This record gives sequence, structure tokens and C-alpha cells, in this order.
Amino acid sequence: MIFRLPSFAAALIALLPAAFAAEPGHPVARVDVDDRKAVIATVETLREVQARARIGGTVGQLLVREGDRIAAGGRIALVVDEKLALQVQAVDARIQAQQAQRDQARIDFDRAEDLRRSGTVAQARVDEARTRLDVAERTLRAVRAERDVLLQQSAEGAVLSPGPGRVLRVPVNERSVVLAGDAIAMIATDAYVLRLRLPERHALSLKAGDTILVGARGLQASGAPEILRPGRVVLVYPQIDQGRVVADVEVDGLGDYFVGERTRVYVSTGTRSAFVVPPDLVARRHGVDYVRLANGTDVVVQVGAATDKGIEILAGLRDGDRVIKP
Repeated sequence: MIFRLPSFAAALIALLPAAFAAEPGHPVARVDVDDRKAVIATVETLREVQARARIGGTVGQLLVREGDRIAAGGRIALVVDEKLALQVQAVDARIQAQQAQRDQARIDFDRAEDLRRSGTVAQARVDEARTRLDVAERTLRAVRAERDVLLQQSAEGAVLSPGPGRVLRVPVNERSVVLAGDAIAMIATDAYVLRLRLPERHALSLKAGDTILVGARGLQASGAPEILRPGRVVLVYPQIDQGRVVADVEVDGLGDYFVGERTRVYVSTGTRSAFVVPPDLVARRHGVDYVRLANGTDVVVQVGAATDKGIEILAGLRDGDRVIKP
């Protein structure tokens, strides 16, 4: 006699071997991770520009101080040359005198034209009067242009910022005597980078586009996990400087740092194999780190650095172990 099982019972029996074959937990195996090294990077500006005086004179007003933020074209100081004001007064007097000469030349020209129509004077007299009027008008325009030059020089006494940024140094004060071209303020542009200087043995392992991890700013609380931010290498300088390779790293949020401030970063100097488990599979009790195996046993482990694949386990696990969430 042949017994036939219902279809759902047959399907259940078919799934039993697969269910027993699937072991619970996360498998522990060696994977390749970046071998990161902690180094110190310095916050620097891509460009440090100088606001210079365009005329010589005395600093009449100083409108900024160290640490101030300034926009492009913002006024930094005002350089005053008292001789320019006196020269403008002299030119104004010359303009008035030249206007009087021009008016007299116009009167002479009008009179000569009237006399020429009546036949009293020759045409040469009229041409001579017209020439004197033209010379007087051109001379007046030249004196007015000279006055415009002096006014422009006075306006150039305003020292303007060549770009947006933060004022680093102001080497002058009010009533200081400066010459044309003297630096009034040093301005750090808003483009900040982290500048790395690594031993030249790492030159081949560092390239543009690599990701680095930037440590927390300031002191870290004891036992607290370090908060890391990603950064990207944007430029590796082709010249070795005193046995060190120099690279610029772009990181968001560097505008609040001091120029020259140092911070800890982690750079990849190669790869190595290590045990890595997800962070939620590691428990910490009484200052000791544990993981739970698939059979329910708690194992003390020594954790290493955090990686993009999880937490590195330095000791306590073997290849082939399976861990579950505690």
C-alpha cells in the first residue's frame, strides 16, 4: 500500500534540510581593511592675500582688527595725504582763472565777428580770436582733468579687501605713515584645507581622491568614542619637502578653525587582513568588550579601530566563529 502526503507537508519536509543547514549569526572571517595611521594635519588657507595701500600718506582710519571677517571689496582702512587736498584747492583756483580767460576769449571772438560783419576788421582778426577761444577751452578741460586725477588719488586712499576672508594680521595702526604698496592687512581667504606632511615612504600610497578620517577637535573625553569625519585628498604636491610628501585635504566645516590649528587625522598607508564585525554585535560591560557566539557563549574580545566595514577585533575570535547580537 502506498501512502501519499498532502502537498503542504511535502513542501515542509523539503525545506527542513535547508533550515538546519543555515547557521545563525554573523560569520567571522579575515577581510582586507585599510591600515590607517594617525598623523597631525594643519589647517591652512589656500591663499593668503595682502591688502595694500595704493597711495602714500597717513592712516586716518583703521576699520578692522585681527579675527574680523570681511567681504570682497570691504573697506579696511583710509589713507589720507594732506597734500592732495592742497593740490585740489590749487587746481580749483586755476580752474576759476581759466574760466575767466575762456569767458574773455569768447567775448573777444563775438566782438570780432560783429566787426567783421560790418567790414571794420579783417578775417584774420576773427580767426585769431577763434584760436584764442579754442585754446582757452582746451586748457580749461585739461585743468579739470587734472582735478579729476587728484580726486581719484584721494579716493584711492581707501584700502579695500581683495577678496572675502578673515583678517589675520594688521601690522599698522592709526596715524602710521605708509607708502604706496605697503601692506595694511593680511587676509586669509575662506578656502581652508588640511595640509598633511607625511614621510616620503608614504608617497606612493597617497593619491588624489583618497578618503581620510578627521578626528574630533580638541580634547576627547576619556572612554568616549571618537567622532570621525570624512575628508578627501584633493592635491598631492609633486615635490618632496625635507623628506616629507605634502598633500591638501578638503573637509567640510573648517571655517570655524583657527588658521594654523592642528588636528588628528587618520590616513591609509596600505591594507592588511583583520577580523571585522558589525558594531551592534559588540557589547561593553564594566569596561570590558564582549561578543556572543552562536552557541550562546560570551567571549571577551579586544577591539581595535573602527573601519568602514565595522569594528576590528584584535583578539578573542577565530576564523570560522559565528557571532550573534547580545
